[in-house]
Parts: sequence; C-alpha cells; structure tokens
Amino acid sequence: MEFRPCIDIHNGKVKQIVGGSLKDQGNYAEENFVSEQDSVFYAVLYQSRGIRGGHIILLNPADSPWYEATKEQAMKALAAYPGGMQAGGGIHAENAAEFLEAGASHVIVTSYVFRNGVIHYENLKKMQKTVGKEHLVLDLSCRKRDKDYYIVTDRWQKFTEEKLSKSLLEQLSEYADEFLIHAVDVEGKAQGIEKELVRMLGSWGKIPITYAGGVGSFEDLKQLKVLGRNRLNATVGSALDLFGGGMAFEKVLEFCSKE
Repeated sequence: MEFRPCIDIHNGKVKQIVGGSLKDQGNYAEENFVSEQDSVFYAVLYQSRGIRGGHIILLNPADSPWYEATKEQAMKALAAYPGGMQAGGGIHAENAAEFLEAGASHVIVTSYVFRNGVIHYENLKKMQKTVGKEHLVLDLSCRKRDKDYYIVTDRWQKFTEEKLSKSLLEQLSEYADEFLIHAVDVEGKAQGIEKELVRMLGSWGKIPITYAGGVGSFEDLKQLKVLGRNRLNATVGSALDLFGGGMAFEKVLEFCSKE
C-alpha cells in the first residue's frame, strides 16, 4: 500500500474540507483546516520524501471568481514537483494538455466523462486519445444510495446513475491508468473508512486505485490494508498532522510502506 498525498485547493487556499459540504453556490465548504502554507510548500515536501502519485484537486468551478487563484496555486505546485503529482478538477479534452505541460503526471477526470448521469463514451474516448491512457486517471468518487455506491460528479454534488461495481471497474480500466475514489460520505470526517467499499475495491485490484475518505487513525489504515488486500493506495487528509490532525506524517509513510 502506497501513501498518496493530496493538495486540495479551494478559494485559492490549501484546505481540508468535509467532502459532502462542498457547494458551488457562494463557493462554500465546511472547513476542517486552512493552511498558512501555499501549495508549493506541500509539493516540495512530497518531492523531498520521494512520494509520487498524489493528487492536486481544484475545488472551484471554472466560472467561480476564485477559480484563477485556485488554478494558480495548482500550477505552482505542478511546477515545483514536475512529473510527481496528478491534477484534477474541471479538466476536459480542451484544457488537459495545459496541466500536463505544467508538470502533471496524469490528469484526473470525472464530470467530463460522466454526463447527464451516465458514461459519455465519446468524451471518454476523446480524453484517452488526447492525453493517452498512461496519463489518464478516472475519478470514481462515490456516495451511498440505498445499498449501493453511485459515482458522483460536479465536485461530488450530483449523483449519476452509474453504480460502482467490479464490472464497471473492469470496463473503465481499458481507458485509464489509475482510479481515484473518494468515499464522499465519510470524506473529511476522520471517523472511519467505508469498509464495504474498500472490500469490493480490494477484491478487484487490477490497476492502481487510490482510496480517500474517513481515515482517522492507524487502526483505520490497518483496516484499509487488510480489507483492501494491500492492493489499494491510501490518502490521509484531515487526520494528518500536516493538516491539523493527530496522525504523524512520517509515521503514516512508515506504516504504508510496510509489507
């Protein structure tokens, strides 16, 4: 299990938020932590530890008055650690190259591919052709509805009709190099992982998957490793001491690197 760091940017600041609280209206999010450091600080830190594959997420939509400030922070982090991190948030076939040229190893895409509640294969194929499978991460972040997990889009505000399952992972793995999956209902709460979701993801495990959401202790990381069959990579956000939490960054790295 690899540790995959994050740099979440909202209203031009590096933050940790409660995932389900994000609203485009008023550029609102319930905040767990607002960093006094900029994005470059975190990118340089991750680079110094040789940690690759983390994600930089722009949490403002393109029509937000805060978007340019958020994008500037993202671009600075990519430049500080070229080839070391992935970038996501409002990325589509027309602007993807800009992020790759700025230093992103991959672009992360959700809403461009999942349109009107379903997979838009024309856009998916266009995205793959534009950046190459080796540079594409599909964000399959999800929320529970009834007994199943459904992919959500538009900064996790809209449910799609696409149920997250092993058959869907199999289908989409033809187009992407990796998957990024936030368990949105527990994201930012540091109160435990979505065990059922983790178990399902770990039972598939054919391409790299980064799981994020709910990790609040080393016991949670242990459960993630066991239930995910050591096949899932882990993101720790609000619980990490870098973001005001109680889990020591260096100890998390050590734990994740153990077989």
